Amino acid sequence: MASETGVARQPKRAGLAAFIGTMIEWYDFYIYGTAAALVFGQIFFPPGDPFLSRLAALGTFAVGFFARPLGGVLFGHFGDKLGRKQSLVITLVMMGVATVCIGLLPTYQQIGLWAPILLVLLRVVQGVAVGGEWGGAVLMAGEHAGKERRTLFASFAQLGSPAGLILSLLAFKLVSSMDQQSFLDYGWRLPFLASAALLLIGLLIRLGVSESPEFEESRATQKASKPPLVEVVQTAWPLLLLCIGANTIGIAGVYFTNTFMIVFTTEYLGLAKSVILSALFYVAFIQLLIQPLAALWAQKIGAARFLKWSALLAVLSPYPMFLLVKQGVSTGSLALMVTGIALCVVCLASFYSVIAGFVSGVFATRVRYTGISLSYQVCGAIAGGLTPLVGTILAQRFQGEWWPLAVFYSVMAGVSLLSIVALDLLRHRHADQY
Repeated sequence: MASETGVARQPKRAGLAAFIGTMIEWYDFYIYGTAAALVFGQIFFPPGDPFLSRLAALGTFAVGFFARPLGGVLFGHFGDKLGRKQSLVITLVMMGVATVCIGLLPTYQQIGLWAPILLVLLRVVQGVAVGGEWGGAVLMAGEHAGKERRTLFASFAQLGSPAGLILSLLAFKLVSSMDQQSFLDYGWRLPFLASAALLLIGLLIRLGVSESPEFEESRATQKASKPPLVEVVQTAWPLLLLCIGANTIGIAGVYFTNTFMIVFTTEYLGLAKSVILSALFYVAFIQLLIQPLAALWAQKIGAARFLKWSALLAVLSPYPMFLLVKQGVSTGSLALMVTGIALCVVCLASFYSVIAGFVSGVFATRVRYTGISLSYQVCGAIAGGLTPLVGTILAQRFQGEWWPLAVFYSVMAGVSLLSIVALDLLRHRHADQY
C-alpha cells in the first residue's frame, strides 16, 4: 500500500516499532519512579527526616516531567521539519544512555551533594527524551495506518506504557526479594543497567521503519512556513489548551495508581513493598489487555463518545478503589487490592488508549508533531509530575483518611471530561479552521 507520493505505508511494522520503542522508553521512565518511591530517598539524599527525603526523591521524579515540554518542543520542531524517524532514533538513544548512567551513579555517602545533582541532570535528559518520543511514536503508527485506522494504530504507542510498566515492575519485583542491604548496595541498579540491552533491540526495530508517508506528502506540497511552535500557538491555541486538559487523567492516573500507590500502601498502610509490587504487576497485565480492546471499541462508536464515557467512569472509580485496597491490606487479601486498583486502571487505561489518536487528528500534518507533543508534555509536567507529590502531601496531612485522595483523583478525571466535551464542540464548530 502506497501513499499519494508513492511512499509505502507500513502500518504493522510502524505499529510494532511504536510499541517496542515506547515500551523501552517507558520501562526506563517507570523504573525511575519505582526507585524514587522505594530507595532514592535513602541513598541519594542526606540522612534525616524520612518524609523530607521521600519528598526530595519524588521531587527528582517530578523534574523529569518538567523537562518533557522542552523535549516536546525541541523534537516536535525537528519531527515536523526534518522527519519523524530521525527524532525517534535520537530520543531512544538519549533515554537508554541516561538510564544506564543512573544505574552507575555514586551515592550521597560516596560523593555528597554531587549525587542528587547528577541524578537530577540525568532525570532531565530522561524527561527531554520521553518528551520527544511520545508524539513521534503516535504519529509514525497513526500516519502509516491512515485516517480510517488512526485511532487503532496510534494506540500501539500507548500500549507501550503498560508493557514498560510490566517490565519495570517485574525487574523490581525480582531485585526487591534480595535482602535489604544488598538491595541498597547494588540490587536497585540492575534494572537500570539492563536498559543497555533493551536499547540495542529498540534501535534495530526502529531503524527498519520508513519515514511517515503523511509527513513526506506534507513536505512535498507545503511551502516554507513559520516555526511549528509559533504556528500552533498563534492559530490553534484553543485546541492546544483543551488537549492539555484532555490528557490529564490518562497521564496523572497512571502515576497515582502506580508511583503514589506504592508510597501510600507501604508508608501509610504498612504494606510490604513486595506485595504492592505484585498487585501492580497483575493490574498492569489487565491494562495491557484492556487497551487494544478499548481502541477497537472506540473505532466503532467514535473516539469522542468513548472518551466522554471513560472519563465519567474515571471520576467515580477512586472511591471503590480505596475501600477495596484498605480492606485488602487489613485482611491480607491480594485479590481485593488488585480488584480495587484495577477498577481505576480499566477506566484510565481505556481513556489513555484512545486519547492519542483523538488528539493527533486535531492538528494539521505540518505542525502535528509539535501540537500533540506540546499538549501531552505540558500536561505531563503538571499532572504527571505533581500527582505523586500532591498525593503524598495529602496522605501526610490527612493520615488515616482516604477520601481527600479520592476527591483529588476525581477532580483530575473531571478536568479531562470537561476538556473532551469542549474540544469535541470546538472541532465541530471550527473544523474549517483547523
